[in-house]
Order: sequence, then C-alpha cells, then structure tokens
Amino acid sequence: MEFLKQLACALMALTLVSLLAGPAIGQQDAEVGQQDAEIGQQDADVKAIDAKIERFLDSLEGGIGGDRGGVKNVIVLVPDGCSQSALTLARWFQGAPLTVDEIHAGVTKHEMANSVITGSAAAATAFSTGFKTTVRFLSVGPRPEDVLSTYVWPEPSATFSYRPIATVLEGARLLKGKSTGLISTSRFTHATPAAWGCHSDDRGKEGQDISEHMVYNDIDLVFGGGERNLVPATLGGKRSDEEDLLQVLTDRGYEIARTQTEMNALTDLPVFGMFAWSHMDAEIDRPTYNPQEPALADMTAKAIELLSQNPRGFFLMVEASQVDWAGHNNDPIWMATDFIKFDEAVKVALDFAKADGQTLVLGYPDHNTGGMDIGNRDYNGAYTHLTVEELVNPLKGMTCTAGSLADEIDLLGGATVANIQAAALTHWNLTVDADVAQEIIDMTGVQEGQDGYAIGFSYALARVISKHYTAIGWTSHGHNAEDVPVWAYGPGAPKGTMDNTDLANCVADAFKMNMEWLDEVLWVNLADEFDSFSIDMTDPENPVAKLSGSWADAELPCSKDELTIRTAWVDKTYNLPSLVVYAPETGRVYASTWAVWIMKLYGID
Repeated sequence: MEFLKQLACALMALTLVSLLAGPAIGQQDAEVGQQDAEIGQQDADVKAIDAKIERFLDSLEGGIGGDRGGVKNVIVLVPDGCSQSALTLARWFQGAPLTVDEIHAGVTKHEMANSVITGSAAAATAFSTGFKTTVRFLSVGPRPEDVLSTYVWPEPSATFSYRPIATVLEGARLLKGKSTGLISTSRFTHATPAAWGCHSDDRGKEGQDISEHMVYNDIDLVFGGGERNLVPATLGGKRSDEEDLLQVLTDRGYEIARTQTEMNALTDLPVFGMFAWSHMDAEIDRPTYNPQEPALADMTAKAIELLSQNPRGFFLMVEASQVDWAGHNNDPIWMATDFIKFDEAVKVALDFAKADGQTLVLGYPDHNTGGMDIGNRDYNGAYTHLTVEELVNPLKGMTCTAGSLADEIDLLGGATVANIQAAALTHWNLTVDADVAQEIIDMTGVQEGQDGYAIGFSYALARVISKHYTAIGWTSHGHNAEDVPVWAYGPGAPKGTMDNTDLANCVADAFKMNMEWLDEVLWVNLADEFDSFSIDMTDPENPVAKLSGSWADAELPCSKDELTIRTAWVDKTYNLPSLVVYAPETGRVYASTWAVWIMKLYGID
C-alpha cells in the first residue's frame, strides 16, 4: 500500500507541474515554430539560389560568345625545334616533296620576354595566348626583373606578372562551345601541350599543378605519354600529393586508352590516351621497341574523327615533340624521320580541311634547335661536289636514334671502343674507326659553354658520327634564334613575316573570339573583390582559398574547377567553367567572375 501512495503522489506532482508549466511550453512551441518557419524560408532561399546557379552553369556549355560566325575548326601542328634545314633534309631523305611544301605561308619570329633565344614553354605561351613570357613559364605573365630592353608590357607589371592568361583552347571551349584536343609524342604535361591547358610559373611542375590543371580544364581529348603524372607516388607514379588523377578522369567520364588498338576502338569523347608511362618513343624507334604506341598521324586522324562530332566544331593542337630532341642530340636520322612523320600528320589534317572547307590549318616550329645545316666542315672545300647519295646513304642505314643506340651499347657492356663499333655496325650500318669511337668516349661528360653544359653519351655519339660520317653540321645542343617557317591553309590563313604572338591572334580571329574580354572574365584577383580571404596551406601542394560571409563560407581548391559553399543547412560543390589558379610568387588567387558571382549570391563579400 505504501508503494501505491508514493506512486499516486508522484503522479499528482507531475500533473501539477505540467499544468503550471503549460503556458511557458506553449510559448516555447510558438518560438520553435517561428524558427522552423525561418529555417524553412532560408532553406528555400538557398535552394532558389542553387537552382539559379545550376541553370546558369548549364547555359554555359554551348559557349558564351554566341554564334558570331568564324571558321568551324582550327588545327595547329607544331614540329618542335626545327627550321628550314630539317625540311630540306627530310625531303632529300624521302626522295619526294613534303606536304608542308604546298602550304608554305611565311616565317615567324619567336624571342621571349627575357631572351632573344626562346624556350619551349615561353614559345608555346606566345602561340597559345598571344603574349610573351619568361623562360619556363606556361601561360602566365612574365616576371619583371629580367625582361628584354625591347619588351613592351601590355599592362603594368604589378598586375600582369604571374597572372594567368587565357589560351585560345580555353576560348574555343568557353566562348564557342567547341571540342578541344591536345596531341604530343612527349608527356602530355611537357612544355608545348601544357601551355595550351595550364597556367604555371614552372614547366617542371608536371607532377603537381600542371597535370592537375590539364585534368580539371575540361579538355575533351588528350593523346600522348606521361601517365606517371596522373598516378600517386605510392603507386609508382610522380604525384607526391597522392591525388589519383586517373580516378578523377574516370569519375569525370573519361575513357582511358593505352594502346593503338584501344585508341582505334574509341567512339566517344572525352578521352585520355596515355600511350607511355613517360615519353612516347621516337618514330623510328617505335616499331622496334614499342609497336603498341600509335604514330602521330594515326593519333591525328582519330582525334579529328572524334572531335569533329561536335556540330560547333573543334580546336586541335598536334605536336611532334621529338624533332626538338633530335636537334638537342645532334641526331640527323631522328630529325629527318620524326619530321617526315610530322609531315604525314599534316597531310591528315590538310586532307580533312580540303574536304571540310571550314577548317584553318596552321603549322609552325616554336624555334630551331641544334642549328642543323647541310654541309659541315668536312665539306669546306668540297661543298660543290656533294651528291645525293653522299647526303642520304649514311642515314639510310640507321635503324634507330642515337639514344637507342646508346642503350644497345649499354646492353653490350658499356661505352668501349669495341662496343661502339659493334653497335654502330649492327644498328647504323657504319664501320666506325677506333679513333672516332675513342673521340666519342672522350667527349662524353665534357662541359661546354657559359653554364658548363655537360655532353651526355648519346649526344657525343650523334655529334661525332655526324661530323665524321655525314654531311650534316650542327652549331649547338641548344635552341637557336633564327626565324622559322609558317605553313597555313584555309579561311583566314596568314601570310608573310609575323611574330609568334600573331599566330594566337590568328586563331582568335578565325574563331571570332574576344580574348581580351575572356581574360577579364576568367582571371579575377580575389583580393580585388573580397575584403579578406585566407589560403589554407595544410597541404602545400594543394592550397585552398577560403572565404567567409554572414551565413555561408566558400572553399576554392586551387588548380581545380570546383567551388564548395558551406552553410548551416547544406554543403554544395559547383563545377566551375574554368580553373582556380594560385600564383605562389605573388600570393594571389585568381578565379572567374562566375565563381565571384556565386559566392556573392551566398552573401560572401
């Protein structure tokens, strides 16, 4: 009974408390209801903002420049690092005219912002953006401290130095809604292809921001070597930040091809063709050492097949990367055969352009390399007696590059006179005198020039053999400053003597693109638009710009095309139309006006 009394008392007490507390609880319920209504309204506001942003971003996919005419397609072809002598040698070697012979249009000058002799990154920047820059820079403004006395700043150095510059590839995609493609026989992150698709102050950052830019820059087709720059270091690759860019590509809908058979089977975009872990093979070496790699002409044909499916047209850049390396190596057979294979790619492009009638084809080297000429010091007094056979027969017996010959010598046990003689006879059909073989050995490792440039074994091999057994001469192992040829066909084809920056403007004009306006749209310095922001360097290889507002925060991962908005109600990541670029030398972060607009819609200012 006592238990029941205690229970009854407890129930009465609870009832009394509830009666007394009733009005207060009712007031709390009303306040909670009001808060729920406010949250509901704020949630509705966020959803409305989000829907507005998504509709706008979707509208950009067809290009924001409108249909203002212009050519449908542009194909740019670059035999890196050669001049007219390479054409002459290639023509004699194959015994027939070259395709480029019929579309010769003029010559181009190519000094860079800080040297009369350009580097490949700076040259490609000029071709892709219309602006000159510093050695090793890729589509960013030059550093101010060492520009040439003749350099003219397009805007004050305080704002232009290290600022990203829009490329015509980016313009073709964003302004005109065209498909875009890059082909090289180097790593896809090497200087020439990289300049069209990334913005970096050091071409050496291939396994860092360069490859990241090229993955996140929405390039529809990339063919070449360099898969290692997509793979984390722990898996044997070169990405020290451990980001798996192959997985990123897969998540973004890309198909990965690794052999010619897989390339031939491709039917749709987007695609990355990674045909080598590092660089692809030289054209003369490929059939022997890596026959699964496609030739440059085959890659060009497949790229045109895929890119031309876009009714708005396409932009394609094709680089014969290793013509340049032949010049550095002073290797005449490499130079001749890689240029001939480049010429075959030109024929593929030209045949398409002639049938299509709406395609501009442009071709040009970025500079000369090695200073090759026909007629060396062995012919000082006998140059008028040089026969075709004397010129080409020593090369006809060569079945590989000097680099591959050096590898064959290593397989024999290393660089001895006997091994050099044996390998040269087997692979180059040359009987090399013992004193010439010793000269090769003695030259290896010798340091030359102002900076003590060391001569490698394959360089010594090709240079000494050229001197003693061919009519080919070389002036250096570096780049050279003379004007180089321009080839052009189709609507808007240029003629005459031009600067390398004019060739970017030629593409922009052909497509009727306002690149000055695009630069203003793509590269807004965040410090000019927001009172404050921070750069999170927790992962120094992947800085993140962070901004805060009254009810939302924003994160912009650099080297990507993403913006994440965080609110109390939702986190939302937007895929931006263009990259976010960090300039470490100035500490500036550049993002597009679209990114700025989105953040301000969320009250971040």
